[in-house]
Amino acid sequence: MRQARRLQLFPEERRAPAPRYLRLLPVGLVALGTVLNLITPPEATFTPLFAAAPLVAAALLSFRETVIAALVSTVSVVLLTIYVAHAPVFSDEMIRGLTVVTVSAFSLLVSRLNRQLASARGVAAAVQRAVLPAPPGRVGTLEVAARYQAAREDTLVGGDLYAAVETPYGARLLVGDVRGKGIGATEAVTVILGAFREIADTEPDLVRVGNRLESAWRREGGRRVGLDGVEGFTTAIVVEAPADDPGVLRILDFGHPPPVLLTPDGRARYVEVRDPGLPLGLAGLVGSAGGGRVEEHGFPAGSSLVLYTDGVSEARDRGGGFYDPVRALDGRRFSRPRRVLDVLFSDIAAHTDGVVQDDIAVLAVRRPVPGEDRGDGRSGRQGRRGGVSEKGPERSAPWVGVTEGERPAAGDNN
Repeated sequence: MRQARRLQLFPEERRAPAPRYLRLLPVGLVALGTVLNLITPPEATFTPLFAAAPLVAAALLSFRETVIAALVSTVSVVLLTIYVAHAPVFSDEMIRGLTVVTVSAFSLLVSRLNRQLASARGVAAAVQRAVLPAPPGRVGTLEVAARYQAAREDTLVGGDLYAAVETPYGARLLVGDVRGKGIGATEAVTVILGAFREIADTEPDLVRVGNRLESAWRREGGRRVGLDGVEGFTTAIVVEAPADDPGVLRILDFGHPPPVLLTPDGRARYVEVRDPGLPLGLAGLVGSAGGGRVEEHGFPAGSSLVLYTDGVSEARDRGGGFYDPVRALDGRRFSRPRRVLDVLFSDIAAHTDGVVQDDIAVLAVRRPVPGEDRGDGRSGRQGRRGGVSEKGPERSAPWVGVTEGERPAAGDNN
């Protein structure tokens, strides 16, 4: 009962069923080895086929099926050795049979370890979804898309974070990067995201939002050893699209990389904050409650804003050159934030030859053109916590002839 309940909580633990032809492969290997041993001279040996059967089962099938494959393979070798080859107890044939037994035992161990690894990955994936859930497709008047990529495939939980919430004061966004890795960084992420979701919904002043985030971080850092209360810090950036003035972005920066603004005409530029504050957790070093000032920047209809962690800006190529998101996105036009992420992550992979050294979190938002139809019959402001499905036909962009995310030809001003 306990095992069944655990499987329901973490469905990724269950191995996806292999195709039928692969499930029959261990049986085919044993059958082939048996036939060959029967039709060839006694000196011919086909032990590798019997040894391969449990190894293939361990890689493709369940633990129970691996046990069956190991037993069938071992019994087949023993019977062939005794009744076909008529080999004495300490003959080469019996030694080969012992080899199959050893390999079969090793295969059972491998299958068991694979199962435990699948369970651990299932737990990690569930934790990531709980700690860092995907934001809705629309927050307030903004279209939203987010993506997280761990530097290591076996580590799904890290210290990068993002959030997008609709509040009485407008859409509020957060992207941050916690110092450190592992469970301590995950604890810090839960603290910051929990505090932000509560504070953003009740605090009208964006500076006060930042001050309260700093207080929450220091308070929790002092209580939990795992948060590195003395040395821990988090770079972060908070952005607000006011409900009463959607053409403006209010930005509060805590030592985080600058976001990228994509204008409707395809230009890309950094939104530099002139007076950033210290990272969260370090304001106490200068005796202040928080840091930085709120700065306002224009956000025309049809524009997109890309917030990211330093896994993007510090991604390197073979020569050690840093990745520049502005250079990658400049000259491209996008009608959906999801497409921005597709292009950005694809370009990072090409820049680094697929070798990413740090976790990457990216949050992209777009301010739609008034009256813009997204192809699903919806336009304008959505429900307070609602989202917009990303499925359905894409709306034709106003720049006819330019493929989504591609750079237009020189002189194309459509």
